[in-house]
Amino acid sequence: MGNSESVAGGQTAVPAKETYVWYRKFMKEYPSGLQTLHEFKTLLGLQGLNPKASQHVDQVYNTFDMNKDGFIDFLEFIAAINLVIRGKMEQKLKWYFKLYDADGNGSIDKKELLNIFMAVQALNGQQTLSPEEFTDLVFHKIDINNDGELTLEEFINGTEKDQDLLEIVSKSFDFSNVLKVLYNEKQTQKGASFKPFEKADLGKVEMKQ
Repeated sequence: MGNSESVAGGQTAVPAKETYVWYRKFMKEYPSGLQTLHEFKTLLGLQGLNPKASQHVDQVYNTFDMNKDGFIDFLEFIAAINLVIRGKMEQKLKWYFKLYDADGNGSIDKKELLNIFMAVQALNGQQTLSPEEFTDLVFHKIDINNDGELTLEEFINGTEKDQDLLEIVSKSFDFSNVLKVLYNEKQTQKGASFKPFEKADLGKVEMKQ
């Protein structure tokens, strides 16, 4: 089973009553207690994506699959909801860093950031900045030692201190924004029995505190 603390540590937990509701929904949809990558994409209405967008969704799924067994169990699922809805800014920035650090070596280079931004752009649609412009901007602002790599400390400190950059990162990379768009689209679909978030919850998803 997954460890929710590794994603959700330091943030307000989902109330017990709400957790029970999510558990009933999860087990009804996934009787085995495990959600596959295909089911994750189906839940969010993300079938038939182009390769770049699909790559981004795969990476998101992998960060939620904390024990790396190829599935998302309920503890991992509720930890993901906790992060997206109630996570503090620093927790979300840590998650973003993990998302961008594709090779898992503890730092982000320009190629990794460029690739993930291109994937997000493919999923979210046109952004204000091109992937190249965004990558150059991030490294210009927060790569303090100019070594072409961003450590977790550089990424968090640099982003938190620069409100303009924080806003760009929030809008461009926040997966909760994708969920809101998908939720609105799913409203028009028939038979969507398992919506990722209720309207009341979606209204609580805020990046800037």
